[in-house]
Amino acid sequence: MTIRLILADDHPLVLNALQQLFVTEADFVVLECCDNGESVMRSVNEHNPDLVLLDLRMPKMDGIAVLRALKQQKNPVKVVVLTAGVDEDEVLAAIQFGASGVVLKESAPELLIECVRKVHAGGKWLEKDSVLRALDKWVNQEEDLQQTRRILTTREIDLIKRVANGYSNKKIAEQCFISEGTVKVHLHNIFEKLGVKNRVELCVYARERKLM
Repeated sequence: MTIRLILADDHPLVLNALQQLFVTEADFVVLECCDNGESVMRSVNEHNPDLVLLDLRMPKMDGIAVLRALKQQKNPVKVVVLTAGVDEDEVLAAIQFGASGVVLKESAPELLIECVRKVHAGGKWLEKDSVLRALDKWVNQEEDLQQTRRILTTREIDLIKRVANGYSNKKIAEQCFISEGTVKVHLHNIFEKLGVKNRVELCVYARERKLM
């Protein structure tokens, strides 16, 4: 069975090497090589490939943005992410947005080919060390979030999100149909419960626990 590919990397040498790697295999057809995320989206919509080999760090739209867009479109194309380094946040985001494979650029070429074939057949291919670190981080984030939900009310969590998104007390009061004084009381209680001193520390807390 022929596997129809789109290759995406913003480094010409890497992109050329990937193309040469796959065109030498009888079961692969390279439909297009893309050097940015926008061209990936255009190419996917135009060619309807079986699989996209996607670099995470590209101009215009990075790999995560491409994955997010594909998920929003409910596009069934399979995606293998190719990354130069292990970043737990990137790996976790890639998995959450639908990547079926994660491969380090330093991997042997035959492993990359094996990965693409396995993902095309419906399997998963995840670099063990990077994924384990990403999953550990996700578990810790979930535990922190559960702890937050145990000590804060639903209204307080909502206020944290609004503060983290840059809204002033006046704006929050307008949005929630309460007075500025009530907002200040809620924030004082939140600061006390979380052990933070100001809005900046609260924003850091929110970002670390994905409340933004």
